[in-house]
Amino acid sequence: MDPTPLQSGLGFGLVSVGLLALLLVVVTLWQSFEIVDAYEKKTLTVFGEYRKLLEPGINLIPPFVSRAYAFDMRTQTLDVPRQEAITRDNSPVTADAVVYIKVMDAKKAFLEVDNYKKAVSNLAQTTLRAILGDMELDDTLNKRQEINAKIRRELDEPTDEWGIRVESVEVREVNPSKDVQQAMEQQTSAERRRRAMILEAQGERRSAVEQAEGDKQSNIIRAQGEKQSQILEAQGDAISTVLRARSAESMGERAIIERGMETLEEIGKGESTTFVLPQELTSLVGRYGKALSGSDVQEMEGLDGKEFDDDTRKMLGLDDIDEILGQIEESAEMDVEELEKEAEAVKAGDAGASIKSADEVIEEMDDEEAAAEMEKEE
Repeated sequence: MDPTPLQSGLGFGLVSVGLLALLLVVVTLWQSFEIVDAYEKKTLTVFGEYRKLLEPGINLIPPFVSRAYAFDMRTQTLDVPRQEAITRDNSPVTADAVVYIKVMDAKKAFLEVDNYKKAVSNLAQTTLRAILGDMELDDTLNKRQEINAKIRRELDEPTDEWGIRVESVEVREVNPSKDVQQAMEQQTSAERRRRAMILEAQGERRSAVEQAEGDKQSNIIRAQGEKQSQILEAQGDAISTVLRARSAESMGERAIIERGMETLEEIGKGESTTFVLPQELTSLVGRYGKALSGSDVQEMEGLDGKEFDDDTRKMLGLDDIDEILGQIEESAEMDVEELEKEAEAVKAGDAGASIKSADEVIEEMDDEEAAAEMEKEE
């Protein structure tokens, strides 16, 4: 028997209700669980009231009346937009920074501040402008670490109340205006030219000193050689003079003896048997007796004059020649060693207080300029 339309409608309604009930059960179960990722925490509110923090994993919550707000617990990076500021010496600069933050207390970050990222970014902007305004231009360019530390100290206190920790602040760029940059470039160029001129002057001066030291060393060595040559020449002249004197003395004795022998020969031809001879002639004949007769008469002393006696050697300085030459050579070597040391010191840039480095000269010039400015102000 075919079903009536009423029965068909009732059956369809029951099926629809069953499907709706099943769908409601599925949705209710879905709304009863909250999944939290491992790197975050979520705050749970029921009917708008804060209840608790949901830890990572699956959490059971009241369905349909609960809401969860996620907070990333990892270190987060906030870009601070470029800020314009006027330094204490009235120079315009622009700067931007990066702030690294971390949520330490998600409850405070949820209850104490609206949009903690935006709050920290705005606070960092105002702090950066204030710090740049309290510094001079040169300090803003050179003391980057000091700026970072000041910004971090200023951010620590308010962010602690929000449950946020500022881990680091890094100022990326601090740029003066274009006019100031051009002036700084001109100043740097002038400073480099001045340094180059000073270094060139120092180099020329050092080269002149080295050349003078070399000339001095050469002149001393030449003078020592001339001195040694003159001493040897003088010694040779003295020896030659004595030898000529000794030779003349021997030749004189020989002439007297030959003349005496001729006289004895003439006397021997006479008839007399008695002869009177001078004592000097007898002495001279005795000296040459051995040479004349080969007998044991006293040795010849007059002509055995190849060796000088002690007085003559002392007068001529024959025994001191080696010592004098040794002293000359030792003195020359000492002078050469001292000159070499001085030359090495000059090459190493340590020629005493007379030669200064370029940095020392520049520092002295800067001190003099500062002193002159102070006198003008007074």
